[in-house]
Amino acid sequence: MVYALWPRNDAAPTAQPMDAPGLGQRAPSTDERRAADTPEALAPLRRDAGLAACPAASGAAAGPLTGITLECIGDGSYVDLGQALAGRPALLNIWAYWCGPCAEELPYLQQYAERAGEKIEVLTVHNDANEANGLTRLTDYGITLPGVQDGAGRVVAAVGAPNVLPVSVLISADGTVAKVLPQPFRSVDDIADAVRVNLGIDS
Repeated sequence: MVYALWPRNDAAPTAQPMDAPGLGQRAPSTDERRAADTPEALAPLRRDAGLAACPAASGAAAGPLTGITLECIGDGSYVDLGQALAGRPALLNIWAYWCGPCAEELPYLQQYAERAGEKIEVLTVHNDANEANGLTRLTDYGITLPGVQDGAGRVVAAVGAPNVLPVSVLISADGTVAKVLPQPFRSVDDIADAVRVNLGIDS
């Protein structure tokens, strides 16, 4: 499915502007987004996606994610990112359903999370208002990582990320931003190297 949507070539994938058109798709209207993102419409999409649960609050929040509460895309609950990630390192991957490089990168993040286990929390951040399309894409790609819905771009603003996708943000256990990486990963080892260099974690 990924190859049908975004054929790969030998060139390295590059990040896309956050306002890039959806590769031939018409942007949905506000009314269409509201219709697609009702709890009733999202429920079967969530069942199909089978995403892992978002992390639960684990301590006092610190750092730029303090006070940012977002919807967990997998079940519709809400999670305070600062509290949920308190005391543990994390990799936040900011992506959108229309982003070609994101489609290539997400499977590597899934594989990395399975390899790293409990050493680091890997969380996706869907940076587009159309939650239904985000869930559909995750199902298409076979991604079951926990994720949050952030159509307003609150995480991007909080960490000072540039206006491109994908962006990965490495968060230290104390809640500070260790590194903002505005380019796609090309392998599981690329991710592991970035985590080791910036967070000191072998994974």
